[in-house]
Amino acid sequence: MKTYSAKPGDVESKWWIVDAEGVVLGRMAAIIADRLRGKHKPMYTPNIDCGDHVVVINADKVRMTGRKREQKLYHWHTGYPGGIRSRSAEDYLGGDKADVVVRKAVERMLPKTKMGRAQYGKLKVYAGTEHPHEAQQPEVLDLAAMNDKNKRGAA
Repeated sequence: MKTYSAKPGDVESKWWIVDAEGVVLGRMAAIIADRLRGKHKPMYTPNIDCGDHVVVINADKVRMTGRKREQKLYHWHTGYPGGIRSRSAEDYLGGDKADVVVRKAVERMLPKTKMGRAQYGKLKVYAGTEHPHEAQQPEVLDLAAMNDKNKRGAA
C-alpha cells in the first residue's frame, strides 16, 4: 500500500466561524491553528497547505485563565536605542486593537516558515460580531461544546 500525498489541486478549503466569547484563549488558539494548518483532515500533508479559512468574532470577549489578563505582556521594539515597549493583554482587550491578543496566540502556534505565513493569512479576527465574510458561507465551529474546559477561566 502506498502512502497518500495530497496535491495542491486536491485541497478544498472551507470557511469556519468561531465565536470567541467566553472561550479560553490558549485552547481556542490551538484548535484554530490546527484548522489553519489542515491537521484535522485525513488528507493532511505537511508540505502542502491543506488548511481552511477561520473567521473569529467577539475577540474582545475572550477569556484568559488565572491573572494573565493583567500580567501577560506583549513586547515590541521601536527600532531606536532603548525602544522596547510593552502592553498588557488587558490594555489590548479594552482598547481598539482587541484582535491582537487572538492573532498573536494563533500566530505563535503556527510554523515560522513561508507556509506558516500563508496559513496565518487565512485567519480573520474581528472584535465585534460583524464581519464581511457572509458570502463565503462559513460553518459554525462551536468550541465551547467541544470540551467543558474550553469555557473555564476568569472573565
